[in-house]
Amino acid sequence: MTDRLHALEQRLALLESEIAIRACMNRYMVLCDDLGVDSPLDELAGLFTEDAVWEGKGAKYRDAFGGYRGREAIKAMFATYMVEPAHFALNVHFLTCELIQVQGDQASASWVMLQTSTFASGASHLNSARLTVTFRQEAGHWRMAHFQTENLFSRPVSRWNSSAELPVPNRPE
Repeated sequence: MTDRLHALEQRLALLESEIAIRACMNRYMVLCDDLGVDSPLDELAGLFTEDAVWEGKGAKYRDAFGGYRGREAIKAMFATYMVEPAHFALNVHFLTCELIQVQGDQASASWVMLQTSTFASGASHLNSARLTVTFRQEAGHWRMAHFQTENLFSRPVSRWNSSAELPVPNRPE
């Protein structure tokens, strides 16, 4: 019975780790969706390990975003978005194709992200990226240790909301 109980404890710990990792990434996206002067910058930075790396991968994102090493450098990068008026008038991230693999106190994860943005200038953009993230337990919490974002496609769009009628089949009377 002890071996069976131990196996169940390990499975439970694995599931709890996956849930905590998913919650960390979800909180990151929620905070990024609403970046502005009142954003909780310390909370955002606290989602990363002390020695974390945040970087754009591939020519488009490496050139646009660069890379940052250490929680304080990542925090300083996010602070540049926390201006008035807000850099983003609208910013929504959608995550899909999740894969989380936990191995002890470390984990690797990936998502495909779709980002819809309208900037303070009024311009709008649609981006998709592959996120590859390693997580590590630090001070009893799962935190991002290495965050990579790589562009899959990116394009300007004219606007997000339209008064045009939705193309649906005729409804029966």
